[in-house]
Amino acid sequence: MELSDEQKSQMWINSVNSENKEALLAWVKETGIELVQINGQRKYGGPPPGWIGNAPVSGSEVFIGKIPQDIYEDKLIPLFQSVGKLYEFRLMMTFSGLNRGFAYARYISRRQAISAIMSLNGFEITKGCCIVVCRSTEKSELALDGLPGNFDENMLKNVLDEVTSGVSSISLHPSPTKESQVLAVVKYDSHRAAAMAKKTLCEGSPILPGLPLTVNWLKTDMRQKLRSTDKLQQTKDLSPLPLLYTDRPDLPKETLLSAVGCLNMLCQEMKLGRPVFLIKLFSVTSFGWIRFWYQVVIPTYPTPFCGYAWMIGENLELNEKYEHARQVVAMKILSALGYIPDFSLGDVTARNAL
Repeated sequence: MELSDEQKSQMWINSVNSENKEALLAWVKETGIELVQINGQRKYGGPPPGWIGNAPVSGSEVFIGKIPQDIYEDKLIPLFQSVGKLYEFRLMMTFSGLNRGFAYARYISRRQAISAIMSLNGFEITKGCCIVVCRSTEKSELALDGLPGNFDENMLKNVLDEVTSGVSSISLHPSPTKESQVLAVVKYDSHRAAAMAKKTLCEGSPILPGLPLTVNWLKTDMRQKLRSTDKLQQTKDLSPLPLLYTDRPDLPKETLLSAVGCLNMLCQEMKLGRPVFLIKLFSVTSFGWIRFWYQVVIPTYPTPFCGYAWMIGENLELNEKYEHARQVVAMKILSALGYIPDFSLGDVTARNAL
């Protein structure tokens, strides 16, 4: 009976490096160690058996490179355990069952990680083959590109907290690749949290269904590009356009279906008084973004709302720029107060989002 393509493929995989695979299985059986295959990597620990408490601090992981592809954990784990106690060991694997030439070992302390680097970097693991052992970068920042221009840090954090965990900070920048949209740099409190978030977000955008959101690790060149753009904008901000706005009767009045209308209705219901907007526009970036400063005073609210924000408005008339800025700011304030305007209804309601 002729074998199926799947059976032939499995036979080929089993035949690749079969001697070392059998040695690995014998070692696993003898030691009772548990290895788990997850998404292209085989993992020990994280946490190891008997572990109590939190995961080790950042800086306790090392990167291992130039590993011969036919070597497995039965050789690697004992070697790296010889210089310290392992919290986790991850070997990157190919479809055929060979390793991909690199791995990560995480120790219970930074001191042991340093000891592993000093002891094992350049170690000749097989004749003529020396491995590289160095500090792992432990990436923990994601770049989310393609967010709408009206998203702010609070709104994004509220959404991310629903689908991921461990968000420690968020910064927003004009997207360098997508016109009129925002790139968010999201920092997580660990590499593991960031990796899990990346997997969740890449499987589909729960942030805005149907939105073509791009999720990647924040790379060095992108970080530098964002820093350069921010520095350039700070230089431009030293010479702001002479545009200042307070509530004026010649500007279009907000309709019911607007963030400003929602904010006014909310303040009226809570007897806080009508919000007073003060807005100063700065120069336009090469991407068509306008940075502006705002201060909003709500008469009986303890403190004013103030800060900087971005909006798209290069081709708008002056009055339209101010009105658009007011809408952006009103959305930020509604979010800060824990309310989200519902524009899908015939009237406007302020719905508590907490």
